[in-house]
Amino acid sequence: MTQRGLTFDQFNVGDSFVSPRRTVTEADVVNFVGVSWDINPLHTDAEFAKGTPFGERIAHGMLIASIGTGLGNQIGVLEGTTLALMEQVIRYKGPVKLGDTVNLELIVKEKRETSKPDRGVVIFDTPIKNQRGETVVEMQWTLLMKR
Repeated sequence: MTQRGLTFDQFNVGDSFVSPRRTVTEADVVNFVGVSWDINPLHTDAEFAKGTPFGERIAHGMLIASIGTGLGNQIGVLEGTTLALMEQVIRYKGPVKLGDTVNLELIVKEKRETSKPDRGVVIFDTPIKNQRGETVVEMQWTLLMKR
């Protein structure tokens, strides 16, 4: 396998990488319901959702976080060099409505050595923003990376 990703030593605190954009669709929500079994009416019942503060159905927060992991991988800097996802912290900041378009930014927050010379830990801030530039999900990923 050809490695596109960057190694621990190639990342610098403050580096930033932006993913492609992706529009969240009805099919995404339906498929996520099938996988997760999460049939909360906020996501699946248009009439119920009309009576919520959002006024319409919204995508599952975990669906958006999952899309975020895919968008992060689309950037390419993690491909073939990530050894493990050690921790993921997620904070939901706003709704994602069907038809919204999201992207993810990967920002190197911190690096630390490990006891093993062939790997290191990189902590990334990974906000997901909608088409208006509003942060809808704040995440932090702690990854074990090849050196």
